Amino acid sequence: MTSDTANLTETQSIGPDASLLLVDDDGPFLRRLARAMEARGFAVDIAETVAEGLAKARHHPPKYAVVDMRLQDGNGLDVIEAIRERRDDTRIIVLTGYGNIATAVTAVKLGAIDYLAKPADADEVFAALTRKPGERAEVPENPMSADRVRWEHIQRVYEMCERNVSETARRLNMHRRTLQRILAKRAPR
Repeated sequence: MTSDTANLTETQSIGPDASLLLVDDDGPFLRRLARAMEARGFAVDIAETVAEGLAKARHHPPKYAVVDMRLQDGNGLDVIEAIRERRDDTRIIVLTGYGNIATAVTAVKLGAIDYLAKPADADEVFAALTRKPGERAEVPENPMSADRVRWEHIQRVYEMCERNVSETARRLNMHRRTLQRILAKRAPR
């Protein structure tokens, strides 16, 4: 298949409205992903903060969105809610380095169609954005490690406690500072 044929196929899978909003506070990653998505046929707009993402989502709600969960000025879920208020057909992907099941469930309830852990490459993002309804993502080859299972449990309890560190530490019978250190780290593989 030639490069022109591949581009035509990618453009056809995107549809006539190719507007894509990327919201991430990692500037170099954001610009790299924007270039890669533009090369695949999207009309890309970027935001590096929740405030900027909210403004862009309200002004011109996109057909596609990739939103980082944790941003310096807040939570990317607020951007998802703003997009959903204006447009219900947007295909939204949540992208985060702090992946856990509890936040994935919350993101899906708010309208995200997929949840990818960083570092996700442009091919993974494109595949998630253009996946047809009912089409399933590939099952991971390796099961979660014991560290990852522990991390998921801590995150689930943390979300149940409405992100209250003291209450979460009490329920897990863990010292508050130990829990804060665990929560500050990226998710184990």
